[in-house]
Amino acid sequence: QDYSWEDHGYSLINRLYPDVGQLLDEKFQVVYNLTYNTIAMHCGVDTSMLRRAIWNYVHCVFGIRYDDYDYGEVNQLLERNLKIYIKTVACYPEKTTKQIYTQFWRHFKHSEKVHINLLLLEARMQAALLYAL
Repeated sequence: QDYSWEDHGYSLINRLYPDVGQLLDEKFQVVYNLTYNTIAMHCGVDTSMLRRAIWNYVHCVFGIRYDDYDYGEVNQLLERNLKIYIKTVACYPEKTTKQIYTQFWRHFKHSEKVHINLLLLEARMQAALLYAL
């Protein structure tokens, strides 16, 4: 049976620690919805599919999969070097190097790469909370 933050994790953590669920949910939503609507040199871009692919890929790395998500999007939107970077940072942060950081999205701004880091770290925290709860 599916176990998700929205349906189960949020309410369970609120029962254990009142108001913490709301604070965590707001934190996840702020990072998930953060966008400048740009990708590299292109402005006015809807980045929601990319953000969702990154979030769901991180969850997938930790064994959390959603039946209502098409994981083909992950392969279409995330290049191999980005997947390697995401998996390294999420699973083995001590092995993260500048070389891995510079190998993905070479033409992108550092602020966009920082946003990727924020997304994957919050997605990882949510995955860990789902397992713990």
